[in-house]
Amino acid sequence: MKSGKITHTTLLVLDDCNTLTFAAAVDPLRAANRQAGRILFDWQFATPGAAPVTLTSGVTIPAAPLQKVTRTDLLIIVAGFDLEAQSTPALTASLRRLDGQGSVIAGIDGGPWVMAMAGLLDHHRATTHWEDLERFTERFPLIDVANSRFEISGSRLTCAGAAPAIEMMLDLIGRQHGTTLAQRIAGTFIYDPAPPRPQSRGIDPRHNAVTAKAQQLMEAALDDPLPVAQLAKRLGLSQRALQLQFQNRLGRSPQAHYLHLRLSEAERLVRQTHLSLQNVALATGFASQASFARAFRAQFAMSATQMRQGQSRESLA
Repeated sequence: MKSGKITHTTLLVLDDCNTLTFAAAVDPLRAANRQAGRILFDWQFATPGAAPVTLTSGVTIPAAPLQKVTRTDLLIIVAGFDLEAQSTPALTASLRRLDGQGSVIAGIDGGPWVMAMAGLLDHHRATTHWEDLERFTERFPLIDVANSRFEISGSRLTCAGAAPAIEMMLDLIGRQHGTTLAQRIAGTFIYDPAPPRPQSRGIDPRHNAVTAKAQQLMEAALDDPLPVAQLAKRLGLSQRALQLQFQNRLGRSPQAHYLHLRLSEAERLVRQTHLSLQNVALATGFASQASFARAFRAQFAMSATQMRQGQSRESLA
């Protein structure tokens, strides 16, 4: 892809992808054309096979099989759920064919998984949604997995979700057509670009720079919690100063905040995965099942088993 020529773009849309993710992929291209006053990008939509796909909101993309796309400069894969079933041999063959023709390939949300299953990310640096980073790393050992919002590695682009997709698309447009255009597009979206940073499970608006950085360190070590003294040292503070920062900003100690993060992750694992409760305890830094059970019940007023059983009943209702 070179500045000054039209970038022919294909958006491969899979069933059950997020509507916001879909919009974050395509709307920056539209805005680029509008801000530039000429066509910089054209695009077409594609589907994995000869059937329409439906987004999580119910929006339908008409059937447009990827195998009929003969050539494209940029292929953006927008995916969400049920990726194994949709990554058919025919889809993989189409992806590898376009890769062999020199297409730049990007994956958003579940898109990196589709790329990885096709072998397109081997020996590349890539990212995916924070919920899946560990599983992604274990599944694809040839990929250099990063906990980042988006990654660019040669002709491969990957990003973790809808908001990072805007950042990735602005970066791509800026590389091709200049940062001034990218900044104008960001302005039309009332989007304030931020410096590159790791993914976060959610930042409380009460945080300041110190406590937000401390939370990032905590989130990176939920399975093996760092002592507060070590957190303070990494932040260049005394332990007392870190305690005061958390008390003043969040109204609780760093230890209490760390426990809150660990239990929030435990709740997600109980609700959204089939991990054994022992493995959930280990993944969230509890040395024993008993200590995990006590902390979980104190936080959620029910046991992890009761929460999981309730989730199962809801899914059957």
